[in-house]
Amino acid sequence: MKNLPLHWKIIIGLIAGIIYSLVSSSLGWNSFTQNWIDPFGTIFIRLLKFIAVPLVLFSIIGGVAGLPDPAKLGRMGAKTLVAYVVTTVAAVTVGLVVVNLFQPGDYIDEGQRVKNRLKYELWAESTPGGRILDGERYLSKPEYADLVAEAEAAMKTEMSDEGVEARMKAAEQFKEAGPLQFLVDFVPDNIFAALTDSGRMLQVIFFGIFFGIMLLLIPQEKAQPVRQLIDGVNEVFLKMVEVVMEAAPFFVFALMAGVISKMASTPAEVIEIFKGLLSYSVAVLIGLLFMIFIFYPLVASFFVKKLSYSGFFRRISPAQFLAFSTSSSAATLPVTMECVRDNIGVSQNVTNFVLPIGATVNMDGTSLYQAIAVVFLAQMHLVDLTLGQQLTIVLTATLASIGSAAVPSAGLVMMIVVLQSVGLNPAWIAIIFPVDRILDMCRTVVNVTGDATVSTLIAQTEGELDVKRLEELETV
Repeated sequence: MKNLPLHWKIIIGLIAGIIYSLVSSSLGWNSFTQNWIDPFGTIFIRLLKFIAVPLVLFSIIGGVAGLPDPAKLGRMGAKTLVAYVVTTVAAVTVGLVVVNLFQPGDYIDEGQRVKNRLKYELWAESTPGGRILDGERYLSKPEYADLVAEAEAAMKTEMSDEGVEARMKAAEQFKEAGPLQFLVDFVPDNIFAALTDSGRMLQVIFFGIFFGIMLLLIPQEKAQPVRQLIDGVNEVFLKMVEVVMEAAPFFVFALMAGVISKMASTPAEVIEIFKGLLSYSVAVLIGLLFMIFIFYPLVASFFVKKLSYSGFFRRISPAQFLAFSTSSSAATLPVTMECVRDNIGVSQNVTNFVLPIGATVNMDGTSLYQAIAVVFLAQMHLVDLTLGQQLTIVLTATLASIGSAAVPSAGLVMMIVVLQSVGLNPAWIAIIFPVDRILDMCRTVVNVTGDATVSTLIAQTEGELDVKRLEELETV
């Protein structure tokens, strides 16, 4: 067990946590699990998150200050942003292909879909500027007259959901902001406040880049002691990651046990939650698995000939499993950096620059899930979206993923923006809440895999990929 690779230990912890949580819930131990086991999972995420922010700051300063040519910074930054936009568009497109191919909304009971349609029409008529997208009126059909009162009552309940209401307000603020608000959000008014707020990671990145550039511009003899200090502090935080990851299998066990114990009181309830949204969950998983097992590894191995399909996964699997258990790209960032730098062979400069940006702005998994979710919600309400409306989803999801990087609960806020962009009811997000936590774990794996792929490609184009190290690792 001592010589077992870390990713296998994490897998064992993951499976053990799932098995334990199912057994404990059937025995009525959920309260014990939540009080005595789940807190260790929370501690694990907190440990990784408190390491992540200073690691991002010092990694970016070190990465920028270590560039031999300042012009390289602009070139690398442009490549990074273009790469992330391209992968986001690809992810949204994959999502739309999957949802149109499998039509998950058609698997919902037909009677329920008719009731959903009536609620949609009532919402469209009562909303200022709202309209029925396909022009059909089920409300005027006599065979559905008995269901109208029931639909009205159900709609009121949906609209009064406090969680939905809060996210709708956040989405409204996001939409009402000026066209350059995202640039304003980049610049911190207080760097210490930004460091203590995980929702302001972009501001930390901006400060890190700005500080690093200034180190390049001052005389070398004055910059050198600062660079040495930053490199030393960076090493300390990397050592912290190493120490914390020694206990990762136990922490992952606690995380999984806690997540499932909070979802439902019995295994039957867990199964019931997934049964109602099974077709949707399967469609999202197909899209996410396509990105993880086909899109990213093929792109990486196409551009980096020495990097084989299986070798790609062998190098980044610890980060993928950790991403699944924590549901946080930021919490996984220290391990992602370690995998990309030490296992793939990406240079320290590229790793320190590309990955912190990716952990903040790359939302490939989230964008894919939004595309599937929006079309699925339309299907289950008997609303047919045209090709033009689906192209609007591609555009809106891509732009929202870039502009909402600093927005807390960005995924759900983005979903509301996308729903509103095609004229659908934003309150529908409540329908998919029950399975969101598990799917979020899978989405984070996509995001982290995308970050690793983009950093590998950027390193390859900059001539900063250690091909010799890759060859050595292939034979291990």
